[in-house]
Amino acid sequence: MTEVLLTENIDGVRRITLNRPDSYNSLTVELKERLIEAFRGAAADDSVRAVVVTGSGKAFCAGQDLKEHISQLDSGDDTPMRTVEEHYNPLIRAVTTLPKPVIAAINGVAAGAGASLAYACDLRVAAANAKFVMSFADVGLSTDSGASWTLPRLVGYGRAMELLLLGETVTAEAAERMGMVNRVVAAGEAADNATELARRMATGPTSAYARIKETMLAAAAEGLDETLDVEAGAQNQCGNTHDHREAVDAFVAKRSPEFTGH
Repeated sequence: MTEVLLTENIDGVRRITLNRPDSYNSLTVELKERLIEAFRGAAADDSVRAVVVTGSGKAFCAGQDLKEHISQLDSGDDTPMRTVEEHYNPLIRAVTTLPKPVIAAINGVAAGAGASLAYACDLRVAAANAKFVMSFADVGLSTDSGASWTLPRLVGYGRAMELLLLGETVTAEAAERMGMVNRVVAAGEAADNATELARRMATGPTSAYARIKETMLAAAAEGLDETLDVEAGAQNQCGNTHDHREAVDAFVAKRSPEFTGH
């Protein structure tokens, strides 16, 4: 039986690949559960210092597997009514709270929850042929997988509302222009480009990256005073790390720092 999710380690980078190419990597219960396990495992593994998530074949992820969804509805299975709380919410929390950089390599179409997974990552590298579609309304559903939180923070409230209500396709070029993705590369090169970026970050001060993610999450949800308090705590933590002292010593000695993530 073909594995629905593949993982490989490359120089401190854990590359996670959705592997249902014939179904455009759409999300079954099995794949959602494997994704949650994979991100939690990457968080707990000290040898992993950065993460890349991508898809096999022509798509990044087409969102919910509607064939499984319809089959469950027809059988009276209540899984479709529980999947947001049991799968999508834990998945997005695992990505956003993972104390290491997470880079999405969008190698093709990203739709619905698949696009939302990309938005939840810290950085997004898109192939020139990638496309984004917020297809929730087209199937009579509201948003899930954090899209109503992440998308407006990337492109602004008005543009996010337009994309969610109209469900119009966004090309990679337009996505870069509006801030939805960080960079666009040639078709077929997203995974390798994202992995090279992750390898570079894996040699960096990952302890500081973790605190930056923490402060950014706080700033997105809190007021200025609360955010300043979080920043103060995070900075105190960073100031007591080996990486901070190493960076300062390297600066004075005019050499390249060697970070350990501690």
